[in-house]
Amino acid sequence: VIMAGPGAKGSAAEAEPEAAPAPMPGLQLVQQGAEARLYRGSFLGRPTVMKLRFPKRYRHPALEERLSRKRTAQEARSLLRCRRAGISAPVVYFVDYVSNCLYLEDIVGSVTVRDHIISVQKSGMDISSLIMVAEKIGEVLARMHDEDLIHGDLTTSNMLLRPPTEKLELVLVDFGLSFISALPEDKGVDLYVLEKAFLSTHPNTEALFEALLKKYSAASKKSAPVIKKLDEVRLRGRKRSMVG
Repeated sequence: VIMAGPGAKGSAAEAEPEAAPAPMPGLQLVQQGAEARLYRGSFLGRPTVMKLRFPKRYRHPALEERLSRKRTAQEARSLLRCRRAGISAPVVYFVDYVSNCLYLEDIVGSVTVRDHIISVQKSGMDISSLIMVAEKIGEVLARMHDEDLIHGDLTTSNMLLRPPTEKLELVLVDFGLSFISALPEDKGVDLYVLEKAFLSTHPNTEALFEALLKKYSAASKKSAPVIKKLDEVRLRGRKRSMVG
């Protein structure tokens, strides 16, 4: 299983249509999203995922260059910020600002939380075994938000479990839309995005998400205003869906 790239859930129409050659010999294309291509290979003898942002032709070239460089830099900074805070994230091996490439640790043998949940559900096992996974997610996100780091694209595809999965070592990936903010509103929206993605990808898992939020509230020093904002954002979302 690979690290989910930004826009991995984007449609083929959004992505660049042509198959591009690998930017370096020995790299293999493993995923193409709307914003970036992911290659797997080796960098300085280490298993590596290379994330290459490709230019969007509809943007002005100068704007495109500025935006790509800014997002590449912010992603690298966010990954480093996570690791400094004791949150498991891929090691950044190298940042190439000329081609807007990130060379990142390949989490070999990992499985996405999305695939893990689906696998457990399909196996017919009691989903109570997933409660600990949900609590682990809540604990890690609480630590991330306490560092004032907003992920920007939280889904169960952007969370990996290192092998063996029973150890529940959660790795956060794909910080391409991340930013720094101390505002409870931004943290509430981050959780709301995850809630929408979680419940649409994994039906009938409301109890899991409740366990996630309960653990988040207990683990975060700043959770009260964030949960209050989450409730407000939920209300706005319901009003929008009622209006149509």
